Amino acid sequence: MNASVGVVIPTRGHRPDQLRAAMLAVLGQDHPGPVEVVVVVDGGDPAWVADQVADLLASRALAPGLRDAPSRGVRVMANRLTPGLPGARNTGIAALGTDMVAFCDDDDQWLPGKVRAQVAALEAEPDARFCSCAIEVEYGSRRIPRLAGTSRVTYRHLVRSRMVMVHSSTFLFRRGGLWADESAPKGQNEDWDLALRAAAQHPIVHVDRPLVRVRWGGSSYVARWADRIAGLQWMLARHPDLAVDPRGAARVYGQLAFHHAALGQRREAGRWAWRAFTARHGEPRAPIALAVAAGLVSARTMLSVLNHRGHGI
Repeated sequence: MNASVGVVIPTRGHRPDQLRAAMLAVLGQDHPGPVEVVVVVDGGDPAWVADQVADLLASRALAPGLRDAPSRGVRVMANRLTPGLPGARNTGIAALGTDMVAFCDDDDQWLPGKVRAQVAALEAEPDARFCSCAIEVEYGSRRIPRLAGTSRVTYRHLVRSRMVMVHSSTFLFRRGGLWADESAPKGQNEDWDLALRAAAQHPIVHVDRPLVRVRWGGSSYVARWADRIAGLQWMLARHPDLAVDPRGAARVYGQLAFHHAALGQRREAGRWAWRAFTARHGEPRAPIALAVAAGLVSARTMLSVLNHRGHGI
């Protein structure tokens, strides 16, 4: 339980209040071993972020739960690799010398006991290298738990479903050999790719309690339909098994149909919706995409409805 844990928090520095909350939640974890935080600034001003972090550390004595915390350290550095989220994460991994590495997005928040529970789960299974946990989706005033219903997430699980609770901010893994793939277009799906690669080696140990609060509803999501299309096509090329499982294939095809519909590309939306329907007749994303393509509902409205229920497209 005294394993050292390094935490990589990528940021652009454009949401300091959320970064502060994320860091306080990390520094306040009750893990008895050392916790080292690396804040990696991707495209922003590292000096400005460092000043924000210094102000936070100066006030730590006033923060509940931090006064008696064990060894904690924080560094701020610029992304030294490929611009984007994968490069920022790899910059952080390379800078750490800890036994384990964890990720936390700057707009998410770890809940109490997260690190302790995951370290214990990994140490109970020496052959396992990767651990996730359930999440609590925060959308507006609503908080919806998303559980996996299992303590082991397999490669097959992740082929059939993206498993939203296997979220990057839940990742904790043994250091060595696991890196984000910097070829992911605009960083899209690099976390799903990493989880698939980890699960192919050994089932992911999963703590099925909501130990991370994931905030949805950011304005950046709906502005990147083309990036999401490129990311899904990258995944299909990189992981051919995604097109083999009917349920998994239909889900990806339905997402592609929806994103094309959001861009007003009706023909492409229809083509992917048909492929989704062919792969699995009950795939719900196909009629949703067709409704968006026909102008019956906007993509933003549909996404808002789904997010309100704790689901994505």
